[in-house]
Amino acid sequence: MFFFRIDLTEDKRYTIHQETKKLLDSLEEEIYVKVYLMSDITPGFVRLKHEVREMLDMFRQYSGNKIQYEFINPDEQGTKEEVAQFQKQLYEKGIIPEQIAEMRNGKLIQGIVWPGAILNYKGKERVWQIFKRQIGYSTEENLQNSIRDLEYGLAQNIYMLIRKKIPEISFIEGHGELDTLEQYDFMRSLSEYYYVNRIQINGKLFALRDADAIVISKPDSAFSDKDKYIIDQYIMKGGKVLWLIDPIDINLDTLQSKGYTMGLYRELNIEDMLFKYGVRLNPQLIQDLQCSPIPINIGFKKGQPNFKLFPWPYFVVLKPNSDHPIVKNLDVIRTEYISSIDTLVNPNIKKTILLSTSKYTRILHAPVRVTLGSVMAKIPERQYKYSYCPVAVLLEGAFSSVVEYRLPYALLQDTNFKYIDQGKTTKMIVVADGDIAKNDVSYKTRTPMILGYDKFSRQLFGNKDFLINCIHYLVDDKGLIHLRGKKVELRLLDKKKVETSRKKWQFINAALPLLALFLLWIIMEFIRKKKYAF
Repeated sequence: MFFFRIDLTEDKRYTIHQETKKLLDSLEEEIYVKVYLMSDITPGFVRLKHEVREMLDMFRQYSGNKIQYEFINPDEQGTKEEVAQFQKQLYEKGIIPEQIAEMRNGKLIQGIVWPGAILNYKGKERVWQIFKRQIGYSTEENLQNSIRDLEYGLAQNIYMLIRKKIPEISFIEGHGELDTLEQYDFMRSLSEYYYVNRIQINGKLFALRDADAIVISKPDSAFSDKDKYIIDQYIMKGGKVLWLIDPIDINLDTLQSKGYTMGLYRELNIEDMLFKYGVRLNPQLIQDLQCSPIPINIGFKKGQPNFKLFPWPYFVVLKPNSDHPIVKNLDVIRTEYISSIDTLVNPNIKKTILLSTSKYTRILHAPVRVTLGSVMAKIPERQYKYSYCPVAVLLEGAFSSVVEYRLPYALLQDTNFKYIDQGKTTKMIVVADGDIAKNDVSYKTRTPMILGYDKFSRQLFGNKDFLINCIHYLVDDKGLIHLRGKKVELRLLDKKKVETSRKKWQFINAALPLLALFLLWIIMEFIRKKKYAF
C-alpha cells in the first residue's frame, strides 16, 4: 500500500534520478525487455547480471509494473545450428558479443557473453548494449563503468522509444565542410537517435527553421555575411550548435608528396561570432607528448619501402579528466592538427572546459612549417612548457547577437524586419579540431571506416562517443545525460591480498557465522533450562 525505499549506500547507487522517475511515470503502455546477459563464466559478469536485474526491478516498481522483462540464454535455443542462427540475429540487431578468457585456479576459462538487451514498445524495438569495453581500462573497471551507466543506458533507450517528436540534426554544407563519406559513421550513428540531414543555407532566412541542432564541421572557406546572420539569429532563437573548426589550414597532399608543408591561418569570417559568444580560436598548432603515431619510410628492404611507426606530436591524444557528463569516463580521443581555445569574460555565459591537452604541450604560432622529418629529431622535453590547454569548450547561457549595433539604421527601423539582439538561453560546444569527426575511408573500396579508428595503430578511440554525447547534451530536454555523472565508488579487491589471505578470510566467513549461531544456541539453552528448572 505504501511503497518506499531507503538507500544506505554512501554513493547512493540504488537511488533513481528524479528525471528517470518522471520518465517512467509518463509511460502509456508496457515496455518489454529481453535481456541476453546470462553468462556465469566470471564473477564480474554474474554481478553485472544481478545489477541489471535489480535495476529492472526498480524501473518496474517506479513505472507501476509497466516495465516487464525476461532473461534469455542465447546458448539454449535449440540445436547447434539454431543457436548459431539465433546469435547471428542478435549480432545483426546490434548486440556486440564479448569474448572472455580468464585464468582461474590455474585453468583457462573461455566463453562468449552477449551483454545486451532488446526493448519493445508499441511495435518498436531498441537495442541496449549493457557492457561496453573501453581502451585503457581493465575488465573489472569496464564492468564497474557499465554498472554505473545502467540507469542512464536503460532510461535513454526508454526515452528514445516513447518520445513523440524526433529531433532533427542538420549538418551545414556549402563552405567546404566534411562531406557525407568523411562523416558517414558520425551521421549514421546519430541517425539511430535523430533525423539527420545536410543543409546548404545559401542565404535562405528560414533554412534552419526546423533544426533542433546544427553541426558545422571543418569548413575551409569563408561564410558569407548573410549565412553568418542566419546562423546568428538561429542561435538567438534558442538553436544549438556544435562547432568543429580548424583555425589552421594544413595541406595534407603537399605534406605527403613533399614531406613538408606550411600551416597557415584560415579565415572563415566567423571569428567575430565566436568572440562575441565567449571564445577565441587561436591561430596556432599544438604539439603534445601524448600523441598517436604515423608510419614513416625509413628506407627500402628488398626493393620494398620499410615503414616504421613514430609518435607524431601533431596527432594529439586527449584524455578526458572532467566530471561533466559529456566526457565522464570516456575513452581517450584522437585529434589531428588541433589548436587551443581561449575563453572570454562574460558573466551571462557559463563556460565548461570539456577537453584539454596533457601536461606536456608545445604551441607553434602560424605560419608554421610542418615536416615529416621532424619525427626523427628529438625535441627537448623542456620545450613542451605549456600544460592543459583547452581545446573543447561548452558554452551555456543567453548569447548576444554578433550583428548587434552593426545593422543599418534604416533596416532597424523597418517594421517588417524581425531581428533579435538578445537571445534565449541555449547551448553550444566549440572544438578546435574538425578532424575529430572525420572517419578514414578505404582507398581501395571507397568505404568509410569506424569513426575514431586509427588505421596506423589499429586502435579505436572515443571520438564517436564524445560527439554523440555532445549532441545528446545539446538537444536533451529531459536531462537524462546528467545520469552519466552518477558516481559509483570503485571498490575492487586487492588481488595480492586475496591470494595471500584467501584461506584466512574463507575460514572467517564460513566459520564465524556458524560459531555465532552455536554460541547463541548455548545461551538460549542455558536461559531455557534456568527458566523452566524446578
